Amino acid sequence: MKQEIIFKLAELFCGPGGLSFGAMSAFVTDSKGKTYKVKPVWANDIDPDACKTFARNIHGGNAKRVICAPIESVDFDDIPAFDALAFGFPCNDFSVVGEQKGFHGKYGPLYTYGAKAIDLCNPKWFIAENVGGLQSANNGSAFSKILHDLEHAGKGYRLIAHLYKFEEYGVPQTRHRIVIIGIRKDLNLEFKVPAPTTVNKYVSARSAIENPPIPAFTPNQEMTAQSNRVVERLKHIPPGENAWFSGLPEHLQLNVKQARLSQIYKRLDPDKPSYTITGSGGGGTHGYHWSENRALTNRERARIQTFPDDFVFEGSKESVRKQIGMAVPPQGARVIVEAVLKTFARIPYKWVSPKLINSDSANSGQKLLFDARA
Repeated sequence: MKQEIIFKLAELFCGPGGLSFGAMSAFVTDSKGKTYKVKPVWANDIDPDACKTFARNIHGGNAKRVICAPIESVDFDDIPAFDALAFGFPCNDFSVVGEQKGFHGKYGPLYTYGAKAIDLCNPKWFIAENVGGLQSANNGSAFSKILHDLEHAGKGYRLIAHLYKFEEYGVPQTRHRIVIIGIRKDLNLEFKVPAPTTVNKYVSARSAIENPPIPAFTPNQEMTAQSNRVVERLKHIPPGENAWFSGLPEHLQLNVKQARLSQIYKRLDPDKPSYTITGSGGGGTHGYHWSENRALTNRERARIQTFPDDFVFEGSKESVRKQIGMAVPPQGARVIVEAVLKTFARIPYKWVSPKLINSDSANSGQKLLFDARA
């Protein structure tokens, strides 16, 4: 009889389920035939559509396993027993796009509920995810505080924090996120950052969207109606360029005197990974096809985020766009969780030293803001 080690996973701020879907897709088998897996058992989010999406795709439609309520109202004593915890705490106040209020914003303190769940339940391991801007919020003090609180939560945890460039792990998108892995200190295990798998052989936007072609009538594939002016503007923007392209006729140029976000009416380069898919924003922020004069469909965005075509998102078109843009790419989550499972199974794997890159100097090649090795 084959033996299985199953980690029961609870998730806070679960969104549509990218992290849990990636986690439940991961498994490893040791030399003795023992298999290590993850089974999601409970989740919470405040967004009703995201909760419906999570319940449908992660729990087979069982809505009782997803508590749709503000995290502040959750009674942690009623959470089913779990061995692992995931929380991609809201990043709005740490993102470099915006005011970056950090702890002084509405969402900044929400990570404390992850620490609270750890205090009460002492899971064997946890995974926390946030934007790269987290490391510079409040002049770096926010990140230091979060690391301190997570390290000393519950029985104490050994932390490894790393800025993952998901395009280096098979995700067709330049999405960079801080991921913190915590393993309980009394287990005497040391997680190592899995080595990149697709450096210099990135998955392109074309491959993600066209290989294979999206079948007709696939859910979440509705087209966005584009105004004649937007269509005309896109006709003059080459692949990989944006609204600030020098060849854009004057009458189609945007009258913007302040900051010029690079993603405004930016078309994908079909031969490179997509730029970061976002969950919100007005005109010009929806992501644009490289040859067709239109915004991407939600299913195309989902493919760039590595959700399979049978992962169905609930809600309106704009709600689905938000869910996809806020999600953790399942492929990235799978690689990281698989490394966690190998750590528990004591299976060697290729790894790299943990590093974070200051977002202000990321393009200059500067490295090192924090090395979280205990």
